Amino acid sequence: MRAIYFEEFNGLISIKEIPVPQVKPTGAVIKVMSTGMCRSDWHGYVGHDSDIKLPHVPGHEFAGEIHELGNEVMNFHVDQRVTVPFINGCGTCEFCKAGESQVCPTQTQPGFTQFGSFAEYVHIENADFNLIPLPNEIDFDAAAALGCRFATSYRGLVVKAKLKPGHVIAIFGCGGVGLSALIIAKKIGATVICIDLQENVLTKAKALGADLVINPNIENVLEKISEFTNLKGVDVSVDALGSMPTSNQSILALKRLGKHVQLGLLPSPDGTTPIPMARAIAYELEILGSHGLSSSQYQDLLEFVAAHKIDLSDLVSEVVPLESGVNLLAHWESRIHSGVTILKP
Repeated sequence: MRAIYFEEFNGLISIKEIPVPQVKPTGAVIKVMSTGMCRSDWHGYVGHDSDIKLPHVPGHEFAGEIHELGNEVMNFHVDQRVTVPFINGCGTCEFCKAGESQVCPTQTQPGFTQFGSFAEYVHIENADFNLIPLPNEIDFDAAAALGCRFATSYRGLVVKAKLKPGHVIAIFGCGGVGLSALIIAKKIGATVICIDLQENVLTKAKALGADLVINPNIENVLEKISEFTNLKGVDVSVDALGSMPTSNQSILALKRLGKHVQLGLLPSPDGTTPIPMARAIAYELEILGSHGLSSSQYQDLLEFVAAHKIDLSDLVSEVVPLESGVNLLAHWESRIHSGVTILKP
C-alpha cells in the first residue's frame, strides 16, 4: 500500500510502498477513504511526541470502510462505514469502563503509537470497543474533520467547560480546532470572540458567526476583550493553537470564576509551561485540559451534530490526494490554516 513515510524527525518525507497491516484477533484493518491533516501530525513529524518510534507513518483522524476483521470481533462487518476516535482505549481499565477512554493508560493512537492513516489502510486495536459506525448522512470527508478537532472541541466546551447559552467565549487560534469550537459555541447560543493573526482566517470566522474578531497584529487583544465585555472578561476561554502567549492571554481574558480550556498541544523541552497562576488563584479560575473524545461519547457528539444540523463541510478548506500531503506536512508551519485539509489515499 502507499503511505506517507519518514525515517527521521524533521527529515525527508516520501510516498513509500509498505505492506498492508496484518489484522489482529480483536482488531480491524480499515481502508482509509479520507484522512485529515492536523497540527498534531506536524508535532509528531518534527519530534515533539515521545510515543513515535521511527520509521513512521503519521495520520490520526480518518474515516473509511472495514477491509478485514479479526476473528474475535463481534459487532462489525466487512465493508461497514466507520470512523475512530484518535485515542483508542484498551476497553478493560477503570477509565475505559467509566467511559473515559481518552485517558486510558495503555491507549493506542494511530499516527503516534503505531502507523497511522496517511496510508491506504490502517489497523485499529480493540475494534469492538473503538470503532464508531458512521451514519450514511455523514460523508467520509466530514467524518475525518469530525475525528480529532471537532470531537476535541466538543468535549472541551460541552463536557468540560459546560458552555451555556448567553456565555461569552474567547477562542485563541482559528484553525480546525478553533473553527470547530466556534461552530459548537454558536449552536449552544454563546457569544463568540475569535482571535487570530491571519485576516483571511478571521474572515472565515466572521462568516461562521463570530460576534467579534481580533487580530493581535492590529489591536490589543486583552483591551479589546475587556471593552467588549464591559470590563468583566469572558466566561470561557480556549487556547486552540497551543503556545505560551495564547495560553497566557486566554487565562488573562477570563472573568472571575471563569474557565480556561487548553485544546492546543503545548510541547516544551522540559514538559512544563508557565501560566499566570496568581490570576488563577485570585479569580478562582478553572484550568481545564481536553484530550480528545472517548468512543462512549461519540453517539452524543453525532446526536449534537444532527440536532443542530451542523454542516461539517464548513470545516474543510481543501481536499487533495495523498501525494500532496508530503509537501504540506513538511511546510506546515509556513502555511495559513483556515480549516481542515483532507487527504484522499
